[in-house]
Amino acid sequence: MRRSLSLLATAFVVVAAVLPVPAAGASAGNGSPAPPGSGGIAWAPCQEEPTAECGKLAVPIDWSKPDGPTIDLAVARRKATDPAARVGSLVINPGGPGGSGVEAAYGAPGFFTEELQRRFDIVGFDPRGVGRSHPVVCSASVYNQMPHAVMTSQADFDRWSAYAKRLRQDCRARTGPLYDHVDSTNVARDMDALRAALGEEKLTYYGISYGTLIGQMYAELFPHRIRAMALDSNMDHSLGVKAFLDTEAAAVEDAFDEFAGWCAQEPSCALHGQDVRAVWERLLAKARSGKLYYPGVPDRPMTELQVLWQGVLGTEGPAWQLLSEMLRALDGGGPLPPWVPPLPGRQPVEGELAHLPTVILCEDYNLRVRNYKQYAALLRSSNRRAPDMRYNPMPIEDLPVCLNHPTTNPQHRLRYRGSAPIMLGSSLHDPSTPYGWSANVARQLGPKAVLLTYEGWGHRIYGKEECATVPFDQYLISLVVPAPGTRCPVGGGSRSLLKQRQSELWRTDNLHWGVRF
Repeated sequence: MRRSLSLLATAFVVVAAVLPVPAAGASAGNGSPAPPGSGGIAWAPCQEEPTAECGKLAVPIDWSKPDGPTIDLAVARRKATDPAARVGSLVINPGGPGGSGVEAAYGAPGFFTEELQRRFDIVGFDPRGVGRSHPVVCSASVYNQMPHAVMTSQADFDRWSAYAKRLRQDCRARTGPLYDHVDSTNVARDMDALRAALGEEKLTYYGISYGTLIGQMYAELFPHRIRAMALDSNMDHSLGVKAFLDTEAAAVEDAFDEFAGWCAQEPSCALHGQDVRAVWERLLAKARSGKLYYPGVPDRPMTELQVLWQGVLGTEGPAWQLLSEMLRALDGGGPLPPWVPPLPGRQPVEGELAHLPTVILCEDYNLRVRNYKQYAALLRSSNRRAPDMRYNPMPIEDLPVCLNHPTTNPQHRLRYRGSAPIMLGSSLHDPSTPYGWSANVARQLGPKAVLLTYEGWGHRIYGKEECATVPFDQYLISLVVPAPGTRCPVGGGSRSLLKQRQSELWRTDNLHWGVRF
């Protein structure tokens, strides 16, 4: 799920709350979305990546008023490398909310297999409210007044409630009418307009993390327009706020347990022979006392929340070796890793505007709580499930922003009436979109879904192992789904990447795909 707005090639993806405002950001215009099959995108080489093609697609701000004002969606594609073998267009989304599909299309050669690139035009778009597609923007002066995410009293809750209202008013005024129409049902409607503009009778789609929610909403709205839909590391849109936070806490604790177990057995771990949990507790205590500083950031101490971010981001790849070296260095026990990623978490914004795609999450998920008493009970419940990690910092940072925010696409069980089978995938030890989420989505879809289980670690499974990649390719190309109950063991195939990824920073795939959820 991830509101991560910095897309960096490292296992410690910076989950900053802002992106620079794109020079070519789309603005509101006057026009109608392209009617089905009529085209509507003028392609030209992308300025940032001339080997790809870029264009714009006009869509209504409010889909209930299709002839009303529009915005332009930024779109990019890489054409199939073998036109004679081309199947069609594969639309992709890297997650977020806040991930750029344009950037994902730029990075497709480093992510997708050669066979998939040979068979499909790979098409990405920045969803409405994101990046180059009329982003949700706020005044940096207001954004920078954001209180600390973790509340400890009713006074904190009252302060956050007032601030969230002021932030919403500011962002809504600066973003304009689009602000109220950025939930995933609107994005799904945009994606159907894109399908039509590409000249495709039916949609072929691959989404990761929050991109799976876009796919799920598309399946509900356009069940008979799906050719193939592959959803990797799924969101579960049926969960209320307590179940959402509890499952996230359990998942991130499970991922930390796996890291600690690896460190106990692996001599190359920088903390091998030490009590990893004791080191972790020392760092958390030092952060609470205001005496822990991140490398290169000497002017302000780390918060406990920022330490917890290390545990999440170090287990997403996973990048256990890098995580162990960072924890050792923070504990004062050794040199820093060769490359130190920037401090994770929300950072102050320079300039006049901040991006806040968290609004998308607020419109998709009702995360409102009544008062501090309920909030504290939610944290205690998370703490019971995560004695080391306490909670997953991702939703904890988002929840206060969503206080009192209208939810236009509230949680509900999936309703899919189509006949095309949908393929799901997940790792057993995903700290960000728990395995149970994908399993529950599979249950909601019933016999129309097949879940591929990767018996390993990290967020996203495509590309990790041959046996976790080839089934996606076969399904997208030939519409052949894996057998029900298919499981992919670690090392399942000749192209196992796990051992290699323990010793290197997340490779170029995460330059475009390492986003929050």
